[in-house]
Amino acid sequence: MVGRFEGLSDLEWKLFEDVMTEVGEKRERGMPHAPFRYVLNTLMYVLITGCHWCDVPKGEIWASKSSAHRWLLRWQTDGTLARLQARILGIAEERGLINWNCGAVDGSFSPWQGRW
Repeated sequence: MVGRFEGLSDLEWKLFEDVMTEVGEKRERGMPHAPFRYVLNTLMYVLITGCHWCDVPKGEIWASKSSAHRWLLRWQTDGTLARLQARILGIAEERGLINWNCGAVDGSFSPWQGRW
């Protein structure tokens, strides 16, 4: 079943706010940058619900699909996503929420083209 996500709570945002320290470059024209909380809301929505980019919600707490995708690519490149992941795993491990003795790998997206 697809998950439900309605945006980060204030407490959840506090966990990630300091990781999002980079300020976007100043532009002369166009729309101002979406707040990072809205971008993270949108990215989390896509991850949790499994929706397509064209189906991201619109409203006050969401970034546009193009803005969210642009920041996703940038954060992938500059290491921000790795820092977010480390923060989440650190908190989960500290609370004993991770069992490192078992795991699963999904190979359905593997680029391997071999034959059985």
